[in-house]
Amino acid sequence: MVKIALVQINPVIGDFANNCQKIQSWSEKAMAHGCELVIFPELAISGYPPQDLLERKSFLDAHDAAIGKLIGDLPALDVMFGCFEKRAWLNGKKLFNAAVVARGGRIVFRAHKRLLPSYDVFDETRYFEPGVPSELYTLHDNHFGVTVCEDVWNEEVNEYDTDPVDELVFHAGKNKKTMHGIINISASPFQRHKEEIRLSIFQKISRRYRLPFLYCNQVGGQDSLLFDGHSLVMDGTGTVVAQALGFQEDMIVVDSSCWQGDMHQAPQVTEDAAVYQGLVMGVHDYVRKCHFSSAVLGLSGGIDSALTAAIAVEALGAENVLGVALPSPYSSEDSMEDAKKLAENLGCRFEVLPISELFDCFRHSLAPLFDGLGEDLTEQNLQARIRGNLLMALSNKFGHLLLTTGNKSEMAVGYCTLYGDMSGGLAVISDVPKQLVYQLAAYVNRKREIIPSRIITKAPTAELKPDQTDQDDLPPYEILDQVLELHLEQGKGRDEIVARGFDGQMVRDILRRVRLNEYKRKQAPMGLKVTTKAFGFGRRYPNVQNFQE
Repeated sequence: MVKIALVQINPVIGDFANNCQKIQSWSEKAMAHGCELVIFPELAISGYPPQDLLERKSFLDAHDAAIGKLIGDLPALDVMFGCFEKRAWLNGKKLFNAAVVARGGRIVFRAHKRLLPSYDVFDETRYFEPGVPSELYTLHDNHFGVTVCEDVWNEEVNEYDTDPVDELVFHAGKNKKTMHGIINISASPFQRHKEEIRLSIFQKISRRYRLPFLYCNQVGGQDSLLFDGHSLVMDGTGTVVAQALGFQEDMIVVDSSCWQGDMHQAPQVTEDAAVYQGLVMGVHDYVRKCHFSSAVLGLSGGIDSALTAAIAVEALGAENVLGVALPSPYSSEDSMEDAKKLAENLGCRFEVLPISELFDCFRHSLAPLFDGLGEDLTEQNLQARIRGNLLMALSNKFGHLLLTTGNKSEMAVGYCTLYGDMSGGLAVISDVPKQLVYQLAAYVNRKREIIPSRIITKAPTAELKPDQTDQDDLPPYEILDQVLELHLEQGKGRDEIVARGFDGQMVRDILRRVRLNEYKRKQAPMGLKVTTKAFGFGRRYPNVQNFQE
């Protein structure tokens, strides 16, 4: 039997030298631990997902050159990693999504991904051709079936007419070979509750075939996607015997003679903790991988900006975060006090830029054209847009990335201002419903008060007119969030939602707002995905349509 290492790395798409250096370095560490096999995630050479870079010949050639150099430099153990491979056939896609094993300066094993997802954020049929069943990977007298990510999700997704794992086991029996385990290399993005779904899938496979299951997943933030790692090994009973940390690079080692190994993952991590850790990782990686070193955001004294600031400080360090209060004539003293106290608690820099004079200048300039018309939403949006301009000026002048602070509930119904509070480079909590914002704020305050209690307890308000609250225009968030989850994440229509006991007119209005504000969301900054259906990359709806549910 052998010692096996699973290494979850945080690649940068297209940074072949950096990605290969990680594989080289971790392989040496694995060898130092006495391992004879080290496993890396799906598309570890290029990073996942490379998208239309796969259509560029120069990208493909650089990828292949990087592999050629890497396999000549690796230490003397088997190294399994994900990459893409060119196809020689004229028909079909030009590439396979592959798992290969390097040994002694050459590729000695390859398996091509069988199931290519094309739902939600995935679009692999655009680039890859499905593989055919592979042989077993053999090391000494140990035989392993090798799969790539989606290949083990057959039953959960229920969109495929083949079961790659079942075929591997069947062919092993037919060839009178004893399988010693199933390996799965993955780039499986994080979302709420996904880890329990994964565990259920993996346990079913382990128990059905009475085989150990080895799962190596990518980690790190890539655009809107968050990869959580949580690589693991199960024995043939479906018991987790080794597990890596979440949201950071890590290596675990397992001994196949007894199927025991490293247990790095802290037990019973709450869902709120996982979401928060994912958002922190996402901000850190997006800022650093885009070659920024600092961030700026507006601090209104409200809970959304408070949570975003807490995430930013943990991700980047307090010295690299600038919080700016931009009070208008309608901003309360309480809000300014709360914003300042938050910045003090976080230890980040805090500045105040009043906008009242600018607001007066705008109204004065527009007065001839607005003569005889009363103030309305236009004047509210002016304040938001003045703030957006000032924050973008600070971003331009000092090289900070501007973080926007709107939550998913607001984004869904358009309770946000184009070129105002939607201005920025990264929408940190745009996939976090309002009720979850409160839960994450409580998580931030789990050890001591960081977000002032008044921010959490006061009624949400944009403070763009006298005595304004969000509930002047919206249903209570605890109701709004339930309707939005049914509609956006579960795909329910108006009648199905009303049948759950919600008021029909309210549901009709919420769905109308969702439909009408698609154009706004198309112009929003990229957001970090934490739910099953986020706005942006994985949600494809036309701006112009008139289907009314």
